[in-house]
Amino acid sequence: MTELPANDLVAEMARQYEIERFYTEEAAMLDERRFEEWIALFADDARYFMPIRRTRSLKELDSEFTKPGEIAFFDDTREMLASRLVKLGTGRSWSEDPPSRTRHLITNVRVLSDDGAELRAASNFHVHRTRLVEEEDNWFGHRVDTLRRVDGALMIASRDIYIEQTVLTSPNLTVFF
Repeated sequence: MTELPANDLVAEMARQYEIERFYTEEAAMLDERRFEEWIALFADDARYFMPIRRTRSLKELDSEFTKPGEIAFFDDTREMLASRLVKLGTGRSWSEDPPSRTRHLITNVRVLSDDGAELRAASNFHVHRTRLVEEEDNWFGHRVDTLRRVDGALMIASRDIYIEQTVLTSPNLTVFF
């Protein structure tokens, strides 16, 4: 790493803190089922994408994850996410009644780029879910987000979720990452 002048270092630390605080609060919203607050973090034109991971040889790693437009676990707009939340709130979503208990751990937050209006950030995650008496799931991976500044606040313009598992053994995938 190159050494930054003091003013740049302070600005970089403030930006890092802002992003980490944003992710910490977002995780709390999900774990506390404050879904209306969570969906408000997404820009109107947001995309939420979780490709399927396939096991590939070393020379084929560029096709390890499906691409947008191909099959995916999630390829949602903000409107589609909001519809999923409405369904969860009806009590008619059998896979979430009774609701899951989750814990979202977000680590290794890194700023990849920042042009002043939007920034790209990567982070690692561990999402732990328990449901009913014996259902327990753990998902690990990393996310790459485009965060947009709107009226001074960060909003999620896009989220790409890359899960480590190639086979998901959970009976459903109703949690958010």
